Amino acid sequence: MAAEDGTAQEYVPQKKNKEPTETEKRRKKIVPGSLMKAEIRPGGGDARPSDGDQVIYHCTVRTLAGVVVESTRSEYGGKGTPIRQVLGKSKMLLGLLEGLPTMLRGEVAMFKMKPQMHYSEEDCPVSPPSSFPRDDELHFEIEMIDFSKVKVVSDDLGVIKKVIDEGQGWESPREPYEVKAWISAKTGDDKVILSPKQGEPYFFTIGKSEVPKGLEMGMGTMTREEKAVIYVTNQYLTESPLMSVAGVEEVQFEVELIHFTQVRDMLGDGRLIKRRLRDGKGEFPMDCPLQDSLLRVHYKGMLLNEEKTVFIDTRIDNDGQPLEFSSGEGLVPEGFEMCVRLMLPGEVALVTCPPDYAYDKFTRPANVPEGAHIEWEIELLGFEMPKDWTGLDFQGVMDEAEKIRTTGNRLFKEGKFELAKAKYEKVLREFNHVNPQDDEEGKVFLNTRNLLNLNVAACHLKLGECRKSIETCNKVLEANPAHVKALYRRGMAYMEVGDFEEARSDFEMMLKVDKSSEPDATAALKKLKQKQQDVEKKARRQFKGLFDKKPGEIADAGTDDRGEEQSTGENQKNGDQEDSNGADTEDGEDVADAPREGLFSLLWPTGRRLFSALGLQRCTIL
Repeated sequence: MAAEDGTAQEYVPQKKNKEPTETEKRRKKIVPGSLMKAEIRPGGGDARPSDGDQVIYHCTVRTLAGVVVESTRSEYGGKGTPIRQVLGKSKMLLGLLEGLPTMLRGEVAMFKMKPQMHYSEEDCPVSPPSSFPRDDELHFEIEMIDFSKVKVVSDDLGVIKKVIDEGQGWESPREPYEVKAWISAKTGDDKVILSPKQGEPYFFTIGKSEVPKGLEMGMGTMTREEKAVIYVTNQYLTESPLMSVAGVEEVQFEVELIHFTQVRDMLGDGRLIKRRLRDGKGEFPMDCPLQDSLLRVHYKGMLLNEEKTVFIDTRIDNDGQPLEFSSGEGLVPEGFEMCVRLMLPGEVALVTCPPDYAYDKFTRPANVPEGAHIEWEIELLGFEMPKDWTGLDFQGVMDEAEKIRTTGNRLFKEGKFELAKAKYEKVLREFNHVNPQDDEEGKVFLNTRNLLNLNVAACHLKLGECRKSIETCNKVLEANPAHVKALYRRGMAYMEVGDFEEARSDFEMMLKVDKSSEPDATAALKKLKQKQQDVEKKARRQFKGLFDKKPGEIADAGTDDRGEEQSTGENQKNGDQEDSNGADTEDGEDVADAPREGLFSLLWPTGRRLFSALGLQRCTIL
């Protein structure tokens, strides 16, 4: 809207009213004269507590006549343990919420409170003790012992950490890290219940209940060489070998975290464990070889037997030369590579590995027996990151893509379908940033991308992920609906999941768009027909006699299918032979059919048609 003088008015956005906090709402209830303060002993310094600070104070409540109602002090019948609360987080009386932030450290003050400033406040969050004179005006004598910034570890304020000296780095211990620390403990009234052993820090493993739960939670927020006090209330004081906490309401642990060893449960089941023996250089995990890289390592391999038999040591057996390998290519055992990817240059790690991630699925050294559990001591000397495609011209990009694709093809031939798929998908991700400059480059780029997608689809088929294979083929067919190999591969995937009509449609489309594909399409249609017949036979046998029973009788919906399954297996074998050359990639590599699913998983689509043929739209098996 223009102003009357023709000049444009500046638009000023209206600020939204911020919803007041619960503390702010409570403070609005305070009326003049309802809270009075008298200083009894001055405090020291200039600092006063604020929201988020932990305050530790003694409190004695008296009537105006001087009769003590309750107190934290032992001389007045209390336990002698001061109150510990966090301003803005702990539930406390309105008078204390307003009065404590006015105090200095060491100060003693008397607060005169009207009933609405203590337990007679409307919707007071704190319940009064039994027989408390909640409707009386009272004196609250407060001694501010200490206050400080803290970290709230548990939402219920059962575990709170106060930092004494900052630590080094950013990493904190967690399950199942191994921790070494000096630990002492005392109760809230300063009674020492645990002294550190002379010259011997405490060693424990996180997650094994070797220290009270609250202490473990607090230490899980500490860094190397940090010193802190961890306040733990009784609900987090679990029994442990460290100390007995029976009957203790609260413990203050003084902790100095000397060191912790990074221990990683790589599989989550305790079978593949990586234990860091020496720290590397850099920040974890930013400086780890997470991407496929050229790695250089020294390692020693040992059998996990009583003798710890060494079967290889690259510093001795390899003329002192380190092992060089490219990650992501299946050149070393899977467990070995998984752990090296999480190492920093210069790091030494001890890896305990089960047989299926060691040599049972890899070329086994002659002196390693089948089913052997392995221990590797690995030192990552360094690594080279993959070549950055930024700045490469189109031909340079395509050359790099071809190298990776060729590696993927090799992995596919070796039956390492997950690794092969990762290679193809890596190139497809990089292709998102490639822009061909002319029609010729566009044609090369499109053909290569289609080939990569078809290779990914082949991997999905081999892994039994037929729906994903269909989705990947669709990417090719969206750009070229007459792409014969995409039609063939999608048809094979449809057939595997029992979508026979969709599979037939794809194979028939092959015959229409490319006469040269007739042998492959014909063989696929023959295989489809046989598979459909097998499934329908299976359905008839499975539901034989289902409709011969009278109402209320239970039909046996199953027979001995061994002969049927044997016949089906022979048909599948014949189908494989017919189809061995029907899904070649453009570089001449064969892509075999995906692993066969059980026939029962393919039963329903045909069963539905079978019931319709019998004039039944719904069937209930009692």
